[in-house]
Amino acid sequence: DNQASVGMVFDRAFQGEGTSSYELSIMTKAGARIEILLSTTSQRNSEGDIVGAMAIGQDITERVAFEREYIRLIDTANAPIIGVDAEGIVNIWNQCAMQMVGYSTEQVIGQDFVREFITDDFKTAVKNVLDKALHGKETANFEFPLITIEGDRIDVLLNATTRRDEYGNIIGVVGIGQDNTERLAKVRESIKLIDNVNAPIFGVDIRGRVNMWNQCAIRLFGFSREEIFNHFLVQEFITDDYKIALQAVFDKAFRGEETENFVFPLITKGGARIEMLLNATPRRDEQENIIGVIGIGQDITSRLAQEKEFTKLIDSANAPIFGVDTQGFVNVWNQCAMQLVGYSTEEVMGKNFVKEFISDEYKIAVQLVFDQALEGRETANFE
Repeated sequence: DNQASVGMVFDRAFQGEGTSSYELSIMTKAGARIEILLSTTSQRNSEGDIVGAMAIGQDITERVAFEREYIRLIDTANAPIIGVDAEGIVNIWNQCAMQMVGYSTEQVIGQDFVREFITDDFKTAVKNVLDKALHGKETANFEFPLITIEGDRIDVLLNATTRRDEYGNIIGVVGIGQDNTERLAKVRESIKLIDNVNAPIFGVDIRGRVNMWNQCAIRLFGFSREEIFNHFLVQEFITDDYKIALQAVFDKAFRGEETENFVFPLITKGGARIEMLLNATPRRDEQENIIGVIGIGQDITSRLAQEKEFTKLIDSANAPIFGVDTQGFVNVWNQCAMQLVGYSTEEVMGKNFVKEFISDEYKIAVQLVFDQALEGRETANFE
């Protein structure tokens, strides 16, 4: 099957035209097939007349076998694989790519990949990725859309790898893709839910720059996404007295530790101070790598104002008022109690009330009253 083409190669040599890198198959005496890379040149006598042809061959059987196996692996891979040459012309299009996009190998091979198969809004970005690979700089996890033969949009996550020949010369790009459509649909749905939830939600990347800011956060603080995206949240929007504490919360999340009920202030665009109750959670990618923090907030400004007012009323009441926590430690001690008993707030706060301030004969009775109150049963007029 090579006779006619080999004859043409020698005919060209007889006319003074050499041929390089011509591939042909020959059969050995034992019947084995050998792949040869052939270069021919004219053979001349002392007067310069062509008297024959000389052929120099190279056994490329092993290389050809490797290339065929490489092509077979690419073609049967369970991922879309696309290749282009140095001019951006498609020269690899495997079965998975064909099934995913709908175009047959015959329809895409020899076509300009970017011009024919990429939407206008991504042509420049995809071209840049291919150009980088053609200069030896590979790209991982690049997202772009492909349009199927039916006109549907498929979102592809691509790793672009430089393709080289046996001498290390760059001869094109191989892209290994992943159909990312379903995942992106879920991400968009999550973003939509986050955006519409009735609580301020923000996110920062691993450097602390804002990359999520929902509608409730916009309404509450007055900053649009354009005004806050890619800005450093802690350095630019948090008061100096809380910068270190909030950064510590973010650092914990970057290590995979969540924080609940952290209180800190945020200053609105109009200069008002809003008290926030924050739950901070690590944000992860599909490989479970931590890529940032998501903060879900609650505006507790009114609640804190009421608590401060309540504390003020208690402290100024014309009756001794004290309080204990669930362990019986003092956490409320007003001015009247201080004047009546003589202990300052600093002297009683955090102390066990029964153990420290009740006489032995009343310890059990007072403890019983407290235990009943902690169970929801109040006691009146206990002396």
